[in-house]
Amino acid sequence: MVNVGGKHAIFNSVCVLIQNGDEVILPAPYWVSFPDMIKYAGGTPAIVRTRPEDGFAAKAADIEKAINPKTKMVIINSPSNPTGGVVDGDEFERILAVCKKHNIWLLADECYSHFVYEPHKPFSIASAKDSKDRVIVVGSVSKTFAMTGWRIGYTLAPEPLIQAIIKIQSQSTSNPASIAQYAALEAMRGSMDSVPVMLAEYSRRRKRMIEGLREIPGVTCEWPGGAFYAFPNVSTYLAGRNALANSCTDLARDLLEKTHVALVPGEAFGAPGYLRLSYATSMDRIEEGLRRLTKFFTRAEAAC
Repeated sequence: MVNVGGKHAIFNSVCVLIQNGDEVILPAPYWVSFPDMIKYAGGTPAIVRTRPEDGFAAKAADIEKAINPKTKMVIINSPSNPTGGVVDGDEFERILAVCKKHNIWLLADECYSHFVYEPHKPFSIASAKDSKDRVIVVGSVSKTFAMTGWRIGYTLAPEPLIQAIIKIQSQSTSNPASIAQYAALEAMRGSMDSVPVMLAEYSRRRKRMIEGLREIPGVTCEWPGGAFYAFPNVSTYLAGRNALANSCTDLARDLLEKTHVALVPGEAFGAPGYLRLSYATSMDRIEEGLRRLTKFFTRAEAAC
């Protein structure tokens, strides 16, 4: 099913499958839209925390502990927005086995699937043996082909589920614009030569961004395994003698107003104490952003 962007694909799938009283297991940190989509459909997000030492990758054992009779779906976004966490193939298959064991759906958000860094490799859980009866794959041309504004996403799922999604979409948004569909089709049928070029550039920017953030006193940051986000821990500046604000939301507002650096506070992703930065921008902007962040936090450190 072709949808109006990846977000629309996820929304439709949740609306079809989730009813009042259902629970959806959602690893955190999570993409900001997931909880509200679940709540809109009448469901409840069941949050499972991931750990920095695991690269913020979801684990099958943690997911199984959260399953109860109300559980209807597990959502895995790999690589992850906001953390860049990547679930490797073996662990993903263990998560699928848990879902099949408990007869629940596994929704795999693969919007960043081609942007993974060594030692990770692109992987789709739909390639696993006997996976397709309980798996929904959501994808998009926005990231892979840099076609964000064209608003083309897609859903791969068993036919009965796709037919239900068609009914919802035909009575709401109808189809994505035909012009955008033809453009996306051309991109997907064409050469993928642009993808490794983009990935190499993202890798270069990732290295500079993470190293630069780690040089800031009191800031720690894991290496993202995929996507194009850095997710530094700034909790040291939210408590004790170094406190600059009461929350990351307040800190992000101060950074915007005082340094003109725009970023997203961790609370939006269910991760207080963190900030999300994107390195899908020029190296010059990254350098200037790091300079401003370093100046902001270094002055604060000196003042304390």
